[in-house]
Amino acid sequence: MTSSTLSKPMYIGFYLTRNFTMIAMASAIEVLRMANQLSGQTLYQWSTLSESGDPVTASDGLELNVGDRIPSQLPLDTVIVCGGVDIEHSCSPNLMNWLNRLDRQGKTLGGICTGSYVLARAGLMNNQLCAIHWEYLAGFQELFPFVKTTDKLFTLSSKRMTSSGGTAPMDMMLTLIAQQHGHKLSAAISEMFMCERIRNGQETQKIPLRNLVGTAQPKLLDIVSLMEANLEEPLSMNELAGFVALSRRQLERLFQKHLQCSPSRYYLQLRLSRARQLLKQTKMSIVEIAVSCGFVSTPHFSKCYRDCFGLAPRHERIGVPIAQPGPVLAPLPVIIDNLESLYNSGI
Repeated sequence: MTSSTLSKPMYIGFYLTRNFTMIAMASAIEVLRMANQLSGQTLYQWSTLSESGDPVTASDGLELNVGDRIPSQLPLDTVIVCGGVDIEHSCSPNLMNWLNRLDRQGKTLGGICTGSYVLARAGLMNNQLCAIHWEYLAGFQELFPFVKTTDKLFTLSSKRMTSSGGTAPMDMMLTLIAQQHGHKLSAAISEMFMCERIRNGQETQKIPLRNLVGTAQPKLLDIVSLMEANLEEPLSMNELAGFVALSRRQLERLFQKHLQCSPSRYYLQLRLSRARQLLKQTKMSIVEIAVSCGFVSTPHFSKCYRDCFGLAPRHERIGVPIAQPGPVLAPLPVIIDNLESLYNSGI
């Protein structure tokens, strides 16, 4: 959808749960405000909502007045549930019924921080790709096995939009604006907020490994520590297994069970993530970065990087935008196969 196809402003309702996270909510709304300001048009309208219409207290203790109660009679195109701590106590029958009614009406539904928990509890995320703050990810996966959870910063589709916490909602809304009104406006908003870059939906949350697997898997934590300490000269799978007294097959089963990927894929992702940091944060040459991240040749490194992130290392460095809006990577199973085949071919 582009700006030429939008006949009226997009109206977004932000439903505030008790103890919602202020920074996540504000990151989303401020982007819309700036889009209107810089374009000189009313591209977006918004309102805050609560179940009773009474003020809502955020997790930082600040109380916020809201514009309406539910079920709202506002001409909403999209409703985004703004979550925070203790989200389990914010799933009232009234809210569940209203969200399902909106879904039947064809409205777009979203959740930020832990807001997607409410959508999942309402049965509205089954077989849908869903992002949620990393602190809730493990428990969320157990509670809602039919939801396609992801560790990415956000997901964006025609009828669902979900984002993890912190400032990730800003990236999600900037991506939405780029899709609807062009990259120039999105980039201008980013500059106004002194945001160094717009993160795309394929970037992962920085999830502490202990929060993913717990402290009951010391061998897995030791192996990942070895990987992180040996990015320039990668260890073989046999060497990694030997350090923790496991067979290679046991090593592979450990990664599949707790990280849902092979050890070679995880190792490759660590190296590529490190390469991306060096590209953005240093003046090292691409050749130097390739060597420091354990790649045997610059062309091979460039191919791996492009397959993973959707653009070449030199384009990443100079800030060339990805040509198409939204997700740029192939479906996850294809990415896994590609990364593993690249690793096995001698990275």
